[in-house]
Amino acid sequence: MKICIFGAGAVGGYLATRCHLGGAETSVIARGQNLAAIRSAGLRVQTPEGALMAPVAATEDPRELGPQDVVIVAVKAPALAGVARAIGPLLGPGTAVVFAMNGIPWWYFYRHGGNLDGTQLATIDPERAVWEAVGPERALGCVVYSASEVVSPGVVRLAQANSRLVIGEPDGTVSARATAVADVLTGGGLATSVTGDIRDVIWSKLQNNVASGLMAILTQCTVDQITARPSCEAAMRGLLAEIIAVAEALGRAPSRDIDKVVAHMQALAHKPSILQDLEQGRKMEIESLYTIILRLAEMVGVATPKLDLMVTLASLRAEAAGLNDFSSQH
Repeated sequence: MKICIFGAGAVGGYLATRCHLGGAETSVIARGQNLAAIRSAGLRVQTPEGALMAPVAATEDPRELGPQDVVIVAVKAPALAGVARAIGPLLGPGTAVVFAMNGIPWWYFYRHGGNLDGTQLATIDPERAVWEAVGPERALGCVVYSASEVVSPGVVRLAQANSRLVIGEPDGTVSARATAVADVLTGGGLATSVTGDIRDVIWSKLQNNVASGLMAILTQCTVDQITARPSCEAAMRGLLAEIIAVAEALGRAPSRDIDKVVAHMQALAHKPSILQDLEQGRKMEIESLYTIILRLAEMVGVATPKLDLMVTLASLRAEAAGLNDFSSQH
């Protein structure tokens, strides 16, 4: 199987390494110092169990690689328009495109069912760039559970040993193409499952993103430091309850185990990726991770006062740093 990972940052570099170890003909789209390092020494991943190495093909020009069986897009949401412009040479008639990204995906309402079926999310996919360039029929949903960061060009470090990944079709079927991707990643050492309810998993992961990210943006502390303060834990529980209410109003059934999320945060001595973006001067995924939840809440008539406040404060922090993503004002 030919797999190209579009974006070789923390998540993309880790997934590319697992694809290589799982026997796929693996390549990455990368840039700058990261590209030079991967070409010179391959990808290196530091895990609690030891180091992983992957000598993968690397380029910044998709035309050098040609059509793939699978493309895994592992960029931040503000880079999606750039992916739309460049991805064409990687797409053959049967290419599946896995979007290994946080937040509400651009394809969310494709084959959703009900009166919202086909609704376009203009703030996630401005001018339908990804919808037109990729096509929702190619899309596979994906949720990644992996606390990771790039520590130097071509080198990724995992904060915890229990990384995992979930893949699913937008229409809820368990398809052969999803299973094939999962088999490669599992064979490479990353526990990967296929689900018929990928939207439920997306909402469950959003609970982690909101619990870890919003207060981290404001405090620049690790998640365990934040959760150790009783007032912060109480605020976190309120945010989680509002997210669950929005998801359920949209017909989803995410995890309702707030205690489990909080316990995970209490043990997470890690700065979430959106805080890493703030500290390293990269565009922040305020819209796709946070503001979009408020927009969806309005669509289904759910009040979210705690989220409204915290997302507004996070947006102001990103704006003050000049790092707001494409459309984060609400």
